[in-house]
Amino acid sequence: MAKTPEQLVGSLESILGERLVATRVAYGEAEIEVAPAELYGVMQTLRDHDVLRFEELMDIAGVDYAAYGQDEWITEEASNTGFSRGVDGFSTGRLGLTGIYGVQEIQSSTGRRFAAVYHLLSLTRNHRLRVRCYAEDDNLPMLDSVVPLWACANWFEREAFDLFGILFNGHPDLRRILTDYGFVGHPFRKDFPLIGNVEVRYDESRRRVVYEPVSIEPRVLVPRVIRDDNRYADRRSEPKEDARDA
Repeated sequence: MAKTPEQLVGSLESILGERLVATRVAYGEAEIEVAPAELYGVMQTLRDHDVLRFEELMDIAGVDYAAYGQDEWITEEASNTGFSRGVDGFSTGRLGLTGIYGVQEIQSSTGRRFAAVYHLLSLTRNHRLRVRCYAEDDNLPMLDSVVPLWACANWFEREAFDLFGILFNGHPDLRRILTDYGFVGHPFRKDFPLIGNVEVRYDESRRRVVYEPVSIEPRVLVPRVIRDDNRYADRRSEPKEDARDA
């Protein structure tokens, strides 16, 4: 019988001990956090230990925790000047990061901005596990590659590198996998402009694809406000017309 998430956490704490930074049960699954220096060794134990036997790596998800828990739309109430971002003078949707994702905050190195989250499955023991590991340096986030343990990590780590700029030490071929060859930056980072940096088009005169500065005009998007007037009146409350009066 498969262990409950609580039982699995107990086994992990017993086997891994001080190598764990934190443990918890969240969303019905066991979750652990490990330090970057312990990542490879812990992952090898998770795969090979007879009690655990996590043979399959399901996915690796990169995460940018900059301004985590903050919201650009901090109210459900509307005024005649708009919602929170427009009222408080925030920038145009992360462009320039002069609003809640302030530039100084985003550039500070906390060692808790970038993380990789590993999703593991044990086919033998029939249980799942999330492993979270934060990169120590926000300016140059780097973690050890787990490709020697699970070959499928090759593409997963390339994706996290492409979208978040997380480097994986020891990866055999760390290059972009989703964006174009000449792409600048990492599009899933919180400080990446929503309109991008460049745009691409085919130039007939040059007979090739060219890159140019983005020409899209930035703008603030404000949710539609439903007002209480006759356009949105509840028709069910209106008296029904008698067919004999028609």
